[in-house]
Amino acid sequence: MSAGAEDAGRMPGRLTAALIDACARAIGAADGYAGGIYLPSRTPGVLRLAVLAGLPGPLFRPWWRVHADSPFPVADAYRLGTRVVLPDATETMRRYPQFAAGLPFPFGSLYVPVPGASRTYGVLAVLRPAASDTAEATAGVDRAEAAARDLGAVLDRSAASGAPDPPPAVWDGEPLCLRPPPAARHPQHAGSFAWDPATGSVTVDEPLRALLGLADHPREAGAALDALTGALAPDDGHRIAAALRQTAAGGPPPLPLYVRAADGALRLVELWKPQSAPPVGGPVRGVVREPSGGAVADAAADLLPDGVFCVDRLGTIVYANPRAARLLGLPRSRLLGHTLWEALPWLDQADYEDHLRGALLSPDPVHFHVRRPPDDSRRATPRPYEGDWLAVSVHPGRDLLTGTLRPANRVADASAGLTPEHGAPPGAPATGAPAPADATVTPPVYRPIVLAVALTEAVTARQVAAVVVRELLPAFGGRRLALYLLQDRHLYLAWETGFPPGFLAPFEGVPLDARLPGVETLTSGRPLFFDSMQALAAAYPGIPLDATEGARAFLPLIASGRRVGSCILGFDRARGFGTEERAVLTALAGVIAQAMERARRYESETALARGLQRALLPRRLPAHPLLTTAGRYLPGTQGMDVGGDWYDVVASGDGMALVIGDVQGHGVQAAATMGQLRSAVRAFALGDRSPDEVLGGVNHLLTDLDPGLFASCCYIRLDPATGRARAARAGHPPPLLRHPDGRTVTLDLPGGMVLGVDPGTPYPLTEFRLEPGAVLALYTDGLVERPGTDIDDGIAALGLALAREGAPAAGPDGRSLEGLADRLTGTSRHTTDRPDDIALLLAARRPRHRGPR
Repeated sequence: MSAGAEDAGRMPGRLTAALIDACARAIGAADGYAGGIYLPSRTPGVLRLAVLAGLPGPLFRPWWRVHADSPFPVADAYRLGTRVVLPDATETMRRYPQFAAGLPFPFGSLYVPVPGASRTYGVLAVLRPAASDTAEATAGVDRAEAAARDLGAVLDRSAASGAPDPPPAVWDGEPLCLRPPPAARHPQHAGSFAWDPATGSVTVDEPLRALLGLADHPREAGAALDALTGALAPDDGHRIAAALRQTAAGGPPPLPLYVRAADGALRLVELWKPQSAPPVGGPVRGVVREPSGGAVADAAADLLPDGVFCVDRLGTIVYANPRAARLLGLPRSRLLGHTLWEALPWLDQADYEDHLRGALLSPDPVHFHVRRPPDDSRRATPRPYEGDWLAVSVHPGRDLLTGTLRPANRVADASAGLTPEHGAPPGAPATGAPAPADATVTPPVYRPIVLAVALTEAVTARQVAAVVVRELLPAFGGRRLALYLLQDRHLYLAWETGFPPGFLAPFEGVPLDARLPGVETLTSGRPLFFDSMQALAAAYPGIPLDATEGARAFLPLIASGRRVGSCILGFDRARGFGTEERAVLTALAGVIAQAMERARRYESETALARGLQRALLPRRLPAHPLLTTAGRYLPGTQGMDVGGDWYDVVASGDGMALVIGDVQGHGVQAAATMGQLRSAVRAFALGDRSPDEVLGGVNHLLTDLDPGLFASCCYIRLDPATGRARAARAGHPPPLLRHPDGRTVTLDLPGGMVLGVDPGTPYPLTEFRLEPGAVLALYTDGLVERPGTDIDDGIAALGLALAREGAPAAGPDGRSLEGLADRLTGTSRHTTDRPDDIALLLAARRPRHRGPR
């Protein structure tokens, strides 16, 4: 089973089978070579990859998780409910630069939403070769959408039949990785069998008899399962039996299993249930194939002087000749049937993974060098006498990838295209001596581009630091990172990862005259590189060291001549820094400094705007013996600008005015405009004018001021003694009213245009009654509006929450009303990615208590 099998087991088997079928249909319809399905997770706003077909999951781990608001095609297809077709790399870069920078390979792709009756369940994605024209780009998209619609219908029926736990369209685990149907059928020796779980009997057809040499196996039904599994795979028979029982019990059919026969040859076992079989129980059918039917070709490849290996599209090694095993220092039994990262864990490096991703996504061969680990003690066979570097060429294919291996010091790199620009180790000669021990592999040029693009979307210092950790460390193979920012001629730690606990504490707040590499790189403006800890200790005697081995890079963070701070990048092993790598790291330090400086500027503006807004919002609401009120305000967390939401309660004549509004835009200007409007509303309210006159006067004032902003507002004048309320609305969401019996309705208040657009706009006046014990809720759109959903759905959800949370005692008891305000804003308060600010105002009448006559 794949890494996602645990979640697949919790998901009903029929739904997992539907996901697998939809993915396979879409890949075939669009003539693709890989695809996947994204589903929502339990984390709000996050999509997770549930199914991945045709690509190895570990290589594409950064794309397992996508935020619904991110600038990625998957997010757009989900949020907007429309298909996204990207014919080639050029169009992908134009429309989605951050996505294209992370996968800079020539491929096309399409993304179609999985529609349901009332919502979008997820997104079906297909990767395919780049298209040369529009007709080719859109070929098969309609059929892929049909597969998505069929999947949505299955999920609708599952949801209608009952709400399982977890819900049917939620995925939180690793993706279920699948092998897609082969693009072409190669001559293979194959046979089939059937197993009845009720009787335990096995029926084997004649081709399988011949393949397994079961001349003595009974032809009639009733043969034992262990006889078949023993003939198929003497050492792996238990895996086949477990997979059969899982499939019979209604679970999803497992991935095709690679098992090893008695002679060491690989065989492929695939299982399925017939359509007529019941969901639980019933027969299970299977087919057994030789994954490579070219026994003669294999024998010929065994004699080649170069290492030759083949992997399928999930990274499983299906063939390796003796020379490849010798060069890799492993017996063939440790290679065949294992994934590359299981057999060769030292391939788990960013630069090697980039090359393998290129071979999987591009139509052209990929050439690069790999360096084998120096430790021979755990190897089953001695390492060959050649040097540490191997020249690798990988030739893509729809079903299999074929690779060759040669010692790097015995091949003419130039003739094979293995120049430093194509992945050769810097300093490695074309022929002759092996590469130097301190040679390093510069990360692909697009990795710095990914960092630069990602930094453009980071607006807080914390977000900038998180992006640097996420992108910079993997790009250069680092394990430690620290960011220091300059403040009052001292350096203070802003972010760190990988260092021993407490090690950086003595360096907190160091002055600019301290003799430390992190300080001197900033004061001199020159980066400092140390190939080993010994070199660092020699340059700075007595400096505390966090490790005995490793390399360090100290980079100055300088933006437009302004000193911002220092960046420390640490490695676990000694290494050299080539000229190109030093230049890239220095340039990236400048990009990081610009992003940090921009973030600090935003934070300063935000502090000013929020301080202004706090000063303008009411510190406390006026009290009335017959009326209880409660207000809440939450600033947005996306971006650094505050908004212009406000609420107010004003004593107006013998009544009370309830006001809520929202100024368009964010920042200091929006907060200042909000203050002007609040003052204007209070002035008109104190004059005891009717709500329509108040909004008309405020509209004239805002139009005359012409700040370039408009605002929405809802104004209600309430008589607490009688409960009579008169209201007017200017483009604002309608209030909600919870009656004492718990029935909650949306008040139908005819509204006029938003304030500040047309000075002559009328605002209709509406009357209603607020009964004792009832709760009136006024709110701004930040509380009910979410990306990809209709605002009416958000208002309906708030109404349900008000009906559920608003206890009958909430009206007379002010503390209960405060608690209700906290509960209605609780989910938003704990959300880290609020796109807009939120204001809420609640009001409830107390019943009039009559004393004795």
